[in-house]
Order: sequence, then structure tokens, then C-alpha cells
Amino acid sequence: MGIVTARDHFTIQDSPEKVWEIVTDFITLDVEKARQKYNLRKDVRDWKVALAQEDVRQSGPDRNNVVPIDYRPFDTRYTYYTGRSKGFHCMPRGEVMRHMLAGENVGLIFRRQQPSQNPTYYFITNKIISDGIIRSDNKGGESLAPLYLYPDDDSLATRRTPNLDTHIVAKISQSVGLAFTPERSDDPNTFAPIDVLDYIYAVLHSPTYRERYKEFLKTDFPRVPYPTDVESFWKFVELGGRLRAIHLMQSTELSPLITRYPVEGDNTITRKIVKKDYELTDKEQGLGRVWINDTQYFEGVPQKAWEFYIGGYQPAQKWLKDRRGRTLDFEEILHYQKIINALTLTHMIMQEIDSVDLNLTPPRTA
Repeated sequence: MGIVTARDHFTIQDSPEKVWEIVTDFITLDVEKARQKYNLRKDVRDWKVALAQEDVRQSGPDRNNVVPIDYRPFDTRYTYYTGRSKGFHCMPRGEVMRHMLAGENVGLIFRRQQPSQNPTYYFITNKIISDGIIRSDNKGGESLAPLYLYPDDDSLATRRTPNLDTHIVAKISQSVGLAFTPERSDDPNTFAPIDVLDYIYAVLHSPTYRERYKEFLKTDFPRVPYPTDVESFWKFVELGGRLRAIHLMQSTELSPLITRYPVEGDNTITRKIVKKDYELTDKEQGLGRVWINDTQYFEGVPQKAWEFYIGGYQPAQKWLKDRRGRTLDFEEILHYQKIINALTLTHMIMQEIDSVDLNLTPPRTA
């Protein structure tokens, strides 16, 4: 499950410098002054100001504990992470999150219950994650499945093992006629853990799969059909890999930008970022403007990207809403334009996935 902080506004910040400034100041204050200064409200069962201070003190404080955290889709922030429960974080989920911090990794995000008609509750990460990353409600939470598990002993950190069921891997190997290897190899007769993840990620983005099993997906973990032949397997791996790179904002496909930001101004978001803040200017092409204030806007934003859902959020709207009142700098303006590229590409790749023959008969076991 994602990390429950109990105090998001305090523990999660937009920059590592701000996190470090807060934690180093926080431990110098007495309990009531800290509570008042940082608006920490009354203590609750699993989060208390005194325990949070003690956790930070016992950890150093150590600048190395300031790490990135995926807070919402395409919205990476920073936090101070010790991994100890009832400390700076209420429930840090250390037993899972440590695998995302120990070395290079990637993890699949999904939910057991999808409380809407739109089964879009899948995402990817290479960082620790916050509870609510793809939906914030009281109807369950996200699960994070790291692709690799790292040993407890830091001296053995390079000896990671695939977080995959060996029986399922064996069945895939038999279906596609390839040998499994725990790390990617140049041998074309092998497949690796990342290929399994990419295959799954592509299937979960199949519009046909989502539509056919939407009632089942509301109530249980998604079940993924086994590949039936090597050709379709590699095609799904390719498409899933593209989606993974796009969603991690690592893909070269995110350039060049398809939008413009043509008007100079103070770059402050004053609009609420609601439906009326999107103006459709080219109905034939389905393109429009996203207004952030009364004079400035992003031009050429596809309506499909503006309305696109990941989980319970529409990232093209959510990212701006969460920054209302803020002045965007150059990197943030560029990042938002890349988000639009990512959502547009995701829609296109999803249609391509549906053009590949997929055996839509999920396995009897999850």
C-alpha cells in the first residue's frame, strides 16, 4: 500500500531543500511550538508530534533520507523517509518501499477495487509512492508491486531477485517458447522480468480488456491472460515498454512538444482549473487552450488529453489545480507540456494495443 503520512502538507514538499529546511527546524522546537508553527493539529493514535520529532532525531537527521516520492500522476515531490512506523510518517510501508530505495527498480501500481465505471486504476513508478497516488478516497488504496526485491544486507544490494511467481513465469516460458532470465539479456531466445511487467502493463491498457472485464475489475485484483504466442507477446512487451517509459517521463517520444505557451506574463495560476478553463479552439482537430489566468494559456492541448483519466484523476487538470496560486517556473511550464504529450501518446498507444490479437481469457487464479 502507499505511504500514509497523516500530515501530507507537512511531510511532503515540492523540493528537497524545503523538506530539509522543515525537518531541521522541526526538531529544534518544543512540541506545542512545532504543532502551532506547522499547523499539525491534535495528535492522533498513529501520529504524534513528539514521536515524529524523535524519529527524525534518531535518524540523524541525515540529508540522504530526503528522497523523491510520487504523490499524484506525473507529480513527483519530496519527503524525509526513515521507514519507521508512527514516526515522521504514520505508516511508511517500509517492508515494500525499501525495495524502491535500495537500488534501481520499477513498480506496478494498481487497486483491488475500482469504484467507478472507468477501470483506469493502473500506473507505474520508480520511486516510493504516497497513498492516494491514483485516487484519494475511503474505498480502498493502491497496491505497489516492485519488480525486484533487494536483500536486507546493503552489502548484497546488487543481488536483487525478481518479484515474480516462478510457476507463472514457467507457464509464460512454455507458452512463448523462451527461456526466462532474471536480468535482461542480449539473447533473443530469452525474456526478463521487465518484459513480463511490460506485457502486463500493455494488457491493463487495452480498451477491450477494460470494457469486457469492467464489472470484475470493480471488485477484485485484475487478472491478466497468459500470452499465447511469441509474436503477440513481444508486440505487447514493446507497447507496454513504451507506455512505461512515457509514464516515467523518460521517453524520447515526449519531444518535441505538441503545445505552446505563447503569452508572456507572471505565470501565476489564478483559475480554478475547471471545465470552463478549457476552450476548444479547433473542433475539427480536437485542440484547445488551457487558461491558467486571465491572459496566459497553453495552446494546442488535445481535448482527449484534457479529459484523460488515470485512476480517479484527470492529470491535465489535477496537476494545475494542485498548484493554484503558485507561480510556475520554466521547468514547471515545460513539465506540464510533457504531461500533455504523455497523455496524448497514451491514448494513441492504447488504440494500437487493441489492434494486437489478445487472448482475453484470464487465468482461473489471480
